[in-house]
Formats: sequence, C-alpha cells, structure tokens
Amino acid sequence: MRTAGRLAAEVLDHLTPFMKPGITTREIDRLAAEHMKKQGSTSATLGYQPAGYPYPASLCTSVNNVVCHGIPNDKPLKKGDIVNVDVTVIKDGWYGDTSRMFIVGEASIAAKRLVQITYDAMWHGIVQVKPGVRLGDIGWSIQKFAESNGFSVVREFCGHGIGRNFHEEPQVLHYGKPGTLEELVPGMTFTIEPMINAGRRDVKEFGNDGWTIVTKDHSLSAQWEHTVLVTQSGYEVLTLSEGSPPPPAFVKG
Repeated sequence: MRTAGRLAAEVLDHLTPFMKPGITTREIDRLAAEHMKKQGSTSATLGYQPAGYPYPASLCTSVNNVVCHGIPNDKPLKKGDIVNVDVTVIKDGWYGDTSRMFIVGEASIAAKRLVQITYDAMWHGIVQVKPGVRLGDIGWSIQKFAESNGFSVVREFCGHGIGRNFHEEPQVLHYGKPGTLEELVPGMTFTIEPMINAGRRDVKEFGNDGWTIVTKDHSLSAQWEHTVLVTQSGYEVLTLSEGSPPPPAFVKG
C-alpha cells in the first residue's frame, strides 16, 4: 500500500509542471498514462465500470464546477481555472488513490480560498485518525471546519476503504456526528477526500456520460484526497511524495 500510494502521488508530481493555460485535460491524461507505464503501475480507472459505463481515461480531471469524475477532453485549460486531478494506480495488486487541486495561472481570491479551505478540511479529517476514534468524528471535523468558513460539503460521494480492491468498506463520510459509525482499528486503510462547494451542496449528473458530476448552482467545487493507514497510535498518510504540498500549520509533527 505504501508503494502504490507513493506511485500515485508521483504521477501528480509528474503532471505539476504541465498544469498551465492551453493544455487540454486529454493531454494531461496521456502524460499520466505514459508515466504510469514507466513506473510499472496501471490505472485503476481505465475501463472501470461499476454502473455499466466503462470509464474511458487513466485519471479524472474535474474543472471549476465539476465536483468529481470529470472525463478528460480536448478543451484547453484557461487562466483562472481550478482543476482536481484524481489518480488511482495499481501496483502488484495494491491500490493507491490520491487527488490534488491545481490552479491554472492566476485564479480569483475566492477560488484560491476554496482550494485552501478544502485542503485544510481534508487534514482536519486526517488528524482525527487513530484507534478508537469513530468515522463520524472524521466527518464531523471536516463538516464543522468547511461550514464555519461558509462552504458546503457534498453528501452524495465519500471516501472509502481501499487495499486489494479499488473501493471497499467502510464508507468514509465527510459530514456526520461525533462518536457515531464504525470504530477505527490499526491496519485499516481508507481514503479521505472531501468535496467542498463554494455555493450550495446540491449536485447533479452532467450530460449522459454516466460519470461527470457538477454543482447544481454552477458554483465552484474543490476536492483533495489522501489514502490513510490507521497505525497503533495514530495515522500514516500513504499518498505522500516529494512533490506533495506540505500539511497545514495546525498539523503536529
């Protein structure tokens, strides 16, 4: 899991210099597939079809008001766009899943604030992780922080257990009540991946591709994701690499 997580993060490192105005998300997808081949990893998303719609790309690119599962296309990114790139690789039968936000060129203050608050919200969830804590504690910590900053938390999509399968139990909600849901035990691995909207939390499917989810009110949406291991005394983030953004100042150690 450590190897798969690191390799997924290194795909995002590889893409970082290319995230500039004019590049298409299809080109980003091509660069990622090329890098996975060099790593000796494979994409978990390419051909993935839980609902009968095979996913056609090696990663997801969700731009501006796209909440998640945006399919790469030929539209060039423009200055001011915010983009979530979500990568899941398979290495030796293990899955590593992570996503990052990228700001293309210079974005508005509001867009940059949404991206930063979403990153901090993910970490507010991560720092809760230790044996004996419950999943509701993670969700409440994320929800409380996001809503106190004037943003809303998407309910329809959540984090998930991960290991030898892409999606396993438990579901990791990004909202909830303290002291509820499943208790964490050492050895569990799951993703924490809040989707935070600048406007209302309501979402809808876009078009008929079976994948793309957008905000109902057309407001911006952001997401960050790490895969996390519950250790004997706390947590270990498995999807860190040399190019990963540093944790926020409130994260100890």
